[in-house]
Amino acid sequence: MVEERAFWVAWSQIPRLGPVLLKRMQQHFGSLSAAWEANAIDLGEVEGFGYQTVNLVLQERSRLNPEKILQQHISKNPHFWTPADAEYPRLLLEIPTPPPVLYYRGKVQPEENQGITPAIGIVGTRYPTEYGKRWTRKISATLAKKGFTIVSGMAKGIDTEAHRGCLEAGGRTIAVFGTGVDVIYPYQNRELYKHIIDKGLAVSEYPAGSQPTKEHFPPRNRIIAGLSRAILVMEAPAKSGALITAYYANEFCRDVYVLPGSLDNQNSLGCLGLLSKGAQVIMGEDHLLEMLGEIPQLDSVQQLSLFPSSPAPDLEPELKRVLQAISSEPTPFDLIVQQSELAASSVSSALLQLELMGLVSQLPGMRYQKC
Repeated sequence: MVEERAFWVAWSQIPRLGPVLLKRMQQHFGSLSAAWEANAIDLGEVEGFGYQTVNLVLQERSRLNPEKILQQHISKNPHFWTPADAEYPRLLLEIPTPPPVLYYRGKVQPEENQGITPAIGIVGTRYPTEYGKRWTRKISATLAKKGFTIVSGMAKGIDTEAHRGCLEAGGRTIAVFGTGVDVIYPYQNRELYKHIIDKGLAVSEYPAGSQPTKEHFPPRNRIIAGLSRAILVMEAPAKSGALITAYYANEFCRDVYVLPGSLDNQNSLGCLGLLSKGAQVIMGEDHLLEMLGEIPQLDSVQQLSLFPSSPAPDLEPELKRVLQAISSEPTPFDLIVQQSELAASSVSSALLQLELMGLVSQLPGMRYQKC
């Protein structure tokens, strides 16, 4: 019997099937191996699968052999996880767009993958001021000494300072690449790369040999946010890529913390914008540690927030059905109606009540997510 991970690799070879559609398929059919046997009519029932996509899948699938593809893939990329693997990072499974294949290089820690060791993402501009560099190193070192794993992107600037501050303090760091994990970018970070591989981990959704392209880097920011329990933005101008990471963090229900700066500093304008939208301000190392609190171990799959959640209140049967119909990722209104088997008007009323109770939040596009 062909193992399930082979189907994740095989499906990822089909053009135009990104993480969103693959996750929808997995949820619809129960497994990607079952989806591999699905006919055109069944595939067309998956949200987002139009006529052209179904035809493309049927054509591409007919020429692919999942077992052979897996063997060929392993020969070039010996170290990778798929969502079918128990070692796949647990927090990434909770985001709407988990990488179908996640490549890695370095030292793996099972506790980290299970979310037991808390990880904090640190991001910012490639051209920081001395103020930004100093505080990034200081905060990264402080968090490393307290047992946090530091996640960043190994770009020059703030990312580099975050990794170095962590490693110099004897901590552990994860670098999320926009290239293959065997491609050092930027090349001036080659010594830093060696230290990360020796003491930490490099991960990427791109296979070995993938070179840097501008299309690769925005998507990798969602992995930084997904792996982290909170994101710190140290310095970021108004159009910084670090803001993309912050927006992903907000979508994934992660807290965002910002180092304050001056209005005269262009590198602070993105940070000040995040503060105006509700991000937490960092007033110093002790203040940050106090805000992070004692991050609990994730003893159950349901416990994924940064702070312990209060017990769920007793709900009326109809409210409970609607709440149960909402998954851990943003859920469309139509799907909630379908899952709850209630009238649309009843679902709309229940969602309003759940919002007022602080159990559900509404997202753009008539989507809802548990708080």
